[in-house]
Amino acid sequence: MERPYPTVAVVGLGTMGAGIAVAIARSGRRVIGIEAGEDSAARALARIEERTAHAVERERITAEERTALLALIEVGHELTAAAGADLVIEEVPEQLELKRELFAELDRICPPETVLATGTTALSVTRIAAATARPERVLGLHFFNPVHSMKLVEVVRTVLTSPQTAEDAAAFARDLGKEPVAAGDRAGFVVNGLLFAYLNQAAAMYESRYASREDIDAAMRLGCGLPMGPLALLDLIGIDTARTVLEAMYEQSRDRLHAPAPILGQLVSAGLLGRKSGRGFYTYEAPGSSRAVDAATGPALPKVPGRTVRTVGVCGSGTMATGIVEVFAKAGHPVLLAARSQEKAERAKAQLAKSLERSVTRGRMSGEQRDAALALVTPVGGYAQLADVDLVVEAVAEDLAVKRELFAALDKVVRPGAVLATTTSSLPVISCATATSRPQDVIGMHFFNPAPAMKLVEVVSTVLTAPEVTATVLELTAKVRKHPVECGDRAGFIVNALLFPYLNDAVRMLQEHYATVDDIDTAMKLGCGYPMGPFELLDVVGLDVSLAIERVLHQEFREPGLAAAPLLEHLVAAGCLGRKTGRGFRDHARR
Repeated sequence: MERPYPTVAVVGLGTMGAGIAVAIARSGRRVIGIEAGEDSAARALARIEERTAHAVERERITAEERTALLALIEVGHELTAAAGADLVIEEVPEQLELKRELFAELDRICPPETVLATGTTALSVTRIAAATARPERVLGLHFFNPVHSMKLVEVVRTVLTSPQTAEDAAAFARDLGKEPVAAGDRAGFVVNGLLFAYLNQAAAMYESRYASREDIDAAMRLGCGLPMGPLALLDLIGIDTARTVLEAMYEQSRDRLHAPAPILGQLVSAGLLGRKSGRGFYTYEAPGSSRAVDAATGPALPKVPGRTVRTVGVCGSGTMATGIVEVFAKAGHPVLLAARSQEKAERAKAQLAKSLERSVTRGRMSGEQRDAALALVTPVGGYAQLADVDLVVEAVAEDLAVKRELFAALDKVVRPGAVLATTTSSLPVISCATATSRPQDVIGMHFFNPAPAMKLVEVVSTVLTAPEVTATVLELTAKVRKHPVECGDRAGFIVNALLFPYLNDAVRMLQEHYATVDDIDTAMKLGCGYPMGPFELLDVVGLDVSLAIERVLHQEFREPGLAAAPLLEHLVAAGCLGRKTGRGFRDHARR
């Protein structure tokens, strides 16, 4: 089969355009680079030469390969040179009228069979195509930066793009060593359509002073395994770029969640555009630097002294409870593992012993450390023996009635001055606190699963939590080698409040037949470096758990955009809950 597009023109040789030109030449194709003005063209060629020389230094290509590659690239300033190309890729600034004018001119210059592709990240491909007389041969080819290392290319088709044009474009991307995903023409396509709504929510969360920028970023890195926190990522992308993408998304969706957070407009007006200007959410050593000079390197220190915590009680016998027991025991705290019966408590300790043994087998701890940790754990039936502990952590079922009943029971037996903590991931901490006569001593301590491995703990203070109780938990969390982030008692806290709307958006994208499960998952893993795609994650978390959290978020904030996607509700109603039932967004029974 003949390779598609043996000659490709790239119009606009900035960072993205130059990277695309080099990637195309590496595939053995002839490249016609076009930059406005002779001086700009000369600088663009120098940029390409410098980039390829750097690739030789990094041993990504040989000197001989560089010579052959450069021989395939010609750079000029006349747009008429595009007439000799089979495919023209546009990479000019993200302005709709500029792109439309360019495509109208290309339509006049190029033969009718030439395919025209826009590299827009958010603008309407349909409106760009409408400036031509060949909309069936116009599509989007959205590469990701840096082009040499990012594997993803979004192939964006409009309602008029011919199937053959889209197929050829996908084959072209694969021939460049990229992974194409098919997307419809909606603002942001797949990756930015999901990513920027999440970034916008993070900016709004910071603007409301709900949590510090460091805590928001740490929460998403440590709680979700993301390569960067959302505010640091906004600085990297460029706050002006993010605002432009969000404006385009809002224009199409009219969803308030896509309306740019006011702080983004304020930063843009002040010229604080992120790394490229030297300051955005963070301040950097210099414009273009990646080193933030005003970022806290660790969790915030408490403002008041905390209480002393020596002994800990953990209520529950499930996976989360035993994981939390392991965290405290390995840190040297005597722990009472309290379950509803002695038998359940003994079984939970047996599970703990297996977990510790696995750590020994994997070389993460010694046999002596395992024995010392186990010796600190005492299983007990009921809660009466928790009377003298300094901290009680409940890790029972995520049911408010069950938790309130437990807190009322703890209030009667646990000594005055002890801290009572709930591990709820979505229920109001204040509702647990008001089941006691000491709401000032109640706090949220949200561990992530598996607790021994996950570094993050969300420390959730209510309007009644005493400052020294918050200080106690912040200090203790750091001492047991976890990273605490501090936030208020609001649905979803930090992580779930940002994570689950993103997952819900992915479900909406699927139910609207905009892209497939596999393409959406691939796009987010390759385009954003996420460890799992949204549907992989939903199936792991459990669709029923996800739906419950979505409902809590919608009930709290009443935003129409937070309402659970009907497809998620239908799958839960059908008993398709993810991996635990063998079927969710994928059929796991067949794997």
